[in-house]
Amino acid sequence: MVRRAVSFVILFILALPVCWVLWFMVQGALTPLDELNSTIGPALTGAGEMAKWTLFPSWPTLQPLAELLLDTPQFFAMFWNSVKIAAPAVFGQLVFGAPAAWAVSRMRFPGRRALFTLYICLMLMPFQVTMVPNFLVMDSLGLLDKLSSVVLPYAFSAFPVFIMVKGFDAVPRAMIEASMIDGAGHLRAFFSIGLPLGAPGILAALLLGFLECWSTIEQPIVFLRDPVNWPLSLYLPQIVSEKLGLAMSASLLMLAPAVLVFLIGQKYLELGIQAEGIKE
Repeated sequence: MVRRAVSFVILFILALPVCWVLWFMVQGALTPLDELNSTIGPALTGAGEMAKWTLFPSWPTLQPLAELLLDTPQFFAMFWNSVKIAAPAVFGQLVFGAPAAWAVSRMRFPGRRALFTLYICLMLMPFQVTMVPNFLVMDSLGLLDKLSSVVLPYAFSAFPVFIMVKGFDAVPRAMIEASMIDGAGHLRAFFSIGLPLGAPGILAALLLGFLECWSTIEQPIVFLRDPVNWPLSLYLPQIVSEKLGLAMSASLLMLAPAVLVFLIGQKYLELGIQAEGIKE
């Protein structure tokens, strides 16, 4: 009981900053504009006054949220741009990443280890290193200033392949060999055995890929010149004193899909992490 109580206290202290940020957004979305300007406005606008934060708004209101949903078409345009980027990117990771991960995990061919090492090296490279090559490739293909210039690098990303390989490694080799004896090829084994049993690793990779695509900032700034094509992640930095309420409401609504996807896929994420530590 003492260990459990100590563990609970430690976890509560570690989770408190995250919960405070979430409550900060909720409280800001329900606070009138004049109160926001007088409390946290100086910290965001650079004024010489002292900023302060209140736990609850004096007079809760839904005006910022209503203004964002009813009178801000730019928010909806950028929201759908984010959907158009995240959904095809995650679908591409499934279509191209899962077969590649299965080949690296279960097929034996010359250079397999070197290929997997190359995937790891590409995964460890930050965006700043691959930005120029990606920019040159997209420019040569004529895809700059289009959403596909952001989708394609994520669809062929190396990180989902790495996660899926670890998930496919947990599939029993005896089951695959038995299917081969019964006449199944690699393609049949992939669809009949690999995808069902490797689902935790696949879903974990897709979940992490969605969270990364949904909050991406660097690639849209570099590859998308027209603000019409910008995703929602580039709308939030436009915080000025007259739009503090909109910024808080937009932050809360942008967080909602990511939280919903995480809550739905949390079980598969945990199973995928467990599968990475299982070896036959």
